[in-house]
Amino acid sequence: MEPIVFKQIEFVRSVTVRAVEELSEELLDIIPQGFNNNVRWNLGHIYLVQEKFAFHSARELMQLPESFERLFAKGTKPAEWSEKPPTLEVLIEMLSEQPKRIQEAMHNRLSEQVTPLTTGSGLTLNTIGEFINFTLYHEGMHFNTIKLLNRFADKRL
Repeated sequence: MEPIVFKQIEFVRSVTVRAVEELSEELLDIIPQGFNNNVRWNLGHIYLVQEKFAFHSARELMQLPESFERLFAKGTKPAEWSEKPPTLEVLIEMLSEQPKRIQEAMHNRLSEQVTPLTTGSGLTLNTIGEFINFTLYHEGMHFNTIKLLNRFADKRL
């Protein structure tokens, strides 16, 4: 089962990166009416959550820039940012290398029990594999939001 999980992480991430790699920095920051966040926020949030769910849950060292909690945690908004967020190039680099780090660090550890967490949607996660699998669902939700943001942002340019 482990190779399938890692293959899915790589696939989902490649789809996310392909969806944004040609976007301009300007398009990344548009917040269409009815939305709280932009594409840049969604990309940083995906990285932050996967870093926490994969590494923090397994008590491994996270590669998390100090500003990411303030910029991309649940409940944050670009309208409230008081510091410069990372560029698209930096976000893509971080997002692209993250699945490889997860695979290296979590090899033969997916069934390992960790401190349980119940998600906002009511699912309780108990193992490293459950935490990592949940990030696939989470990234899929934000991928859909990114696609919607792109569609509405294009109309504003």
